[in-house]
Amino acid sequence: MRLIVKPCNSQPTAITLHQLSNILEISFDDGSVFKLPAEYLRVYTQSAEAVGHGPGQEVLQTGKENVTFKEIKPIGQYAICPVFSDGHNTGIYTWDFLYKLGAEYSVLWADYLEKLAAAGYQRKPPTA
Repeated sequence: MRLIVKPCNSQPTAITLHQLSNILEISFDDGSVFKLPAEYLRVYTQSAEAVGHGPGQEVLQTGKENVTFKEIKPIGQYAICPVFSDGHNTGIYTWDFLYKLGAEYSVLWADYLEKLAAAGYQRKPPTA
């Protein structure tokens, strides 16, 4: 699920990790505030594990319903690298990418759920 990310020219003003709910809340200087669940960020990683090394090599991410954030690492002044409970720690999320994921959450999440259904995968209810 490689996504085309256009520059948004917005910068984050606050990043809050809500560990109990596994939500990353990010506020931008244009007033936008996005609450992004760990599962959502995990399945939309742009790492080679998920998107491969070229078109057509994408791997549908399944079984991530209970993934949590272990920590969030800063990457310079342009991105973060979440460390997830399933051991994934190679996805770099630029400010532009996070903005896109936030602004297009409802469309991207629906697309992901459709791809799971088409693959015959049924999401399991998250555990408490």
